[in-house]
Amino acid sequence: MNFIQRLLYGRYGWDQLNFCLTGVALVLYLLDLFLDASPLYFLYLLCILVVLFRVLSRNYARRRAENAKFLTVAGPVIRWFKLQRTIHRDKEHRYFKCPNCGQQLRVPRGKGKISITCRNCGVSFDEKT
Repeated sequence: MNFIQRLLYGRYGWDQLNFCLTGVALVLYLLDLFLDASPLYFLYLLCILVVLFRVLSRNYARRRAENAKFLTVAGPVIRWFKLQRTIHRDKEHRYFKCPNCGQQLRVPRGKGKISITCRNCGVSFDEKT
């Protein structure tokens, strides 16, 4: 146990890019099992090696920059999935997007046709809840 602690001391560790690469590696591995395609296996191994390299790296600045670039590309997709999960779980509210600025607005369900005012830009619009 002491050996593992000493090995991992000062290393970069896990971030969102590593989790994504691990998921991609898992999908590639499962596809390789069903399709028996050797290029998929090599892509799987490449993903695993990149993840291990990033986890064990001591170059914090470089790894953070890589993760920041990844989040600028994948951030809107991640936020969309989180919003869809929230909408699905929240049975007491309806969600609308402001037609002017695109801000997500939450209003209570079952109030009939109401006028919604955006907090961000002040535009008012009518919707049925």
